Amino acid sequence: MHSKTDEMILKTVKEIVVKFIETRTITPATFNDHFQNIYNAVEKAVQKNTNTDG
Repeated sequence: MHSKTDEMILKTVKEIVVKFIETRTITPATFNDHFQNIYNAVEKAVQKNTNTDG
């Protein structure tokens, strides 16, 4: 049940997380919390944008 939007959200979140890992802002110990928070923020922004476009 993955839509194109879900795939784009996941790709965006992965890119953001990789940048944070590269700058050592995220560690393996904190990865899960950060990933979920970033995912939620990106998803919320996309949904808000989608709702205002429609």
